[in-house]
Amino acid sequence: MIKLDIVNRVAERTGVPKMKAEQAVDALFHSMKEALARGERIELRGFGVFVVKPRKRGVGRNPRTGEEVAIPSGKTIRFKAGKELQAHGFSAEHDIHDTEAPSGDASAPPTPDGSF
Repeated sequence: MIKLDIVNRVAERTGVPKMKAEQAVDALFHSMKEALARGERIELRGFGVFVVKPRKRGVGRNPRTGEEVAIPSGKTIRFKAGKELQAHGFSAEHDIHDTEAPSGDASAPPTPDGSF
């Protein structure tokens, strides 16, 4: 499913024009990105919880050369499924997205494009 599919479903279920549905979906995603960039927890009852957690730095390997590569510390977004999703077989906490913190500080503000 892509964003356009979500927009179409919102438009169908609410009866609003697709343009308005797209604005609503964009506003929702924008608000969620801003909240996560500030390190806030997002709880959607029945669906799940998104939490920003620090990611430790470490050492990885380049799979082609076997050379060790430093992995910087940063932030990761974790998602834990709510009870309704758990009833459909989703139960574990999952990493959603790993990002490098701009200054190595987990509380750093987002970049101008809205990313972490």
